[in-house]
Amino acid sequence: MAVSFDARAFLCTVPEEPGVYRMIGADEQVLYVGKAKNLKRRVSSYFRSSLPSPRIAMMVAQIVRVDITPTRSETEALLLENNLIKSLAPRYNILFRDDKSYPYIELSGDEFPRLAYHRGAFARGARYFGPFPNAYAVRESIHLLQKTFQLRTCENSVFQNRSRPCLLAQIKRCSAPCVARIERDAYAAEVRLAGRFLDGQANEVIDDLGARMQAAAGRLAFEEAAACRDQIRVLQKVLHRQFADSRKDEDVDIVAAVANEGAVCVNIAMVRGGRHLGDRPQFPSGGALADAGDGLVAFVEQHYAVHPLPARILVNLSLDTAREVLAEISECPPVLAQPRHAAEKAWMEMAEKNAILALETRLRDAGRIGERLQALREALDLPEAPARIECFDISHTMGEATVASCVVCVDGAMKHSEYRRYNINGITPGDDFAAMRQVLERRYGKVAAGEGVCPDLILIDGGRGQVSAAAAILAEVGLESVNMVGVAKGEGRKAGLETLIFPDGREGMALGGQSPALHLVIEIRDEAHRFAIAGHRARRGKARMSSRLEDIPGVGQVRRRVLLAAFGGLDGVRNATAEDLCRVDGISRKLAEQIYSALH
Repeated sequence: MAVSFDARAFLCTVPEEPGVYRMIGADEQVLYVGKAKNLKRRVSSYFRSSLPSPRIAMMVAQIVRVDITPTRSETEALLLENNLIKSLAPRYNILFRDDKSYPYIELSGDEFPRLAYHRGAFARGARYFGPFPNAYAVRESIHLLQKTFQLRTCENSVFQNRSRPCLLAQIKRCSAPCVARIERDAYAAEVRLAGRFLDGQANEVIDDLGARMQAAAGRLAFEEAAACRDQIRVLQKVLHRQFADSRKDEDVDIVAAVANEGAVCVNIAMVRGGRHLGDRPQFPSGGALADAGDGLVAFVEQHYAVHPLPARILVNLSLDTAREVLAEISECPPVLAQPRHAAEKAWMEMAEKNAILALETRLRDAGRIGERLQALREALDLPEAPARIECFDISHTMGEATVASCVVCVDGAMKHSEYRRYNINGITPGDDFAAMRQVLERRYGKVAAGEGVCPDLILIDGGRGQVSAAAAILAEVGLESVNMVGVAKGEGRKAGLETLIFPDGREGMALGGQSPALHLVIEIRDEAHRFAIAGHRARRGKARMSSRLEDIPGVGQVRRRVLLAAFGGLDGVRNATAEDLCRVDGISRKLAEQIYSALH
């Protein structure tokens, strides 16, 4: 398609400032949104004689206009780019949605700093070490650091209110600064050692501890020398337990991108202080005609825009383009290279192998999902496979704290962000039909008014009674055309013997335990059941915790607070005898017996 866009004239008007640019195609379609430290330099790179990939060349051929928005800083450009990508969903943007969820180790900025697992925004005054590829690597590191440096891991609310050491102090995992078992300066010295170790200076820390051990032994302080010896042994054990060791104190990221059947996986492995901490596969969304090279460049740009840069980055593709991206991100970009010596080649081989395995698993799961959706379409005689399925379940205990759940399955995958729970009130306790009517009226009354997404298929966990109640509500709100089926439990509640119940009164259908369609239905039904039970238990527990003491005559707010403090919570009050209750200030013998009777 011939497009008249005068790139040369346009580039003369682009400022050399940070900002965001938008590539606009025919019919005002937004093709691509990007950010730049220098708008002129970045936008000019799209109109060179040679482009880095066919995907970029195809996008540039469709450009009819480029809009730019200069910003005051690169940070503002990053925020604006993220907002525009979310709102405009450009066709050629490749997105890695999980790139901000890496875990870190936190050393808080308190007087006695806390060692903790951390995700999310950074707090002012604290120090953060990472990112780590997974939660296991963080928790194992914290566990071993506790054994070595005995730093506290408790929340401030616990730390500030302790009167005696906790279990961690008794098993030599905490130095108990909460009860002044360690001086502030001594604790600060351990914090500094832990920080240096996390910074990758393990050998220096071991050398320092060795010097401290010799000095203590020279002063005949043998207990102190033994403590240093034990720390050295633990640290050496940490080094020996790692997945791999380069025998150099270096920070390296290994980024490997692979493609198969039109899908891309980018796997990042992290080496910190010479120790291989594991890897993590990432799968992009969006990006027309994206190949492995495009995916790698997009990952490098998005990941290192929000995470610290290591000293070196090893990649298996796209060196030149990735260098340009890193130059935009940092004034002093890290060394970018392909693996050279044996250890680096082994790291890259492992990263590529894990990326291939992750991609094969994803493709296999995608094929299985498509098979199950198609089988469900055929079993229910639907015109097409249901893209959006919503399932409902009711949970209560003898009518108490009734909760309804709605779980959502989109394209065969559970969409947790759209799950909803509904507290059911104003019905006869235990009336599941009324509960189902209420939740469906609340859910689909809004959909009928245009405030939500209408599903392709509704699943009801129940038999003909629940299905009839659901059909009546759908008819009332004008959604009787939506496909619906009930899932009745089989004999003995055995999985695979379920029967599908239809609202039109026809005979139920048993698909059999080998049916892929039934496997999908059971998976969604079980998830709705799990979600409903979790909500019910939380509501029931909250009601019992808050109301049992409040309902007892003579127990007001002050006495309730005194009782909970004296026995450590409602469970402690419940386990106390009337004689125990009498010993609490303000509780008479008569009132103690009333409390005991009410709780038993």
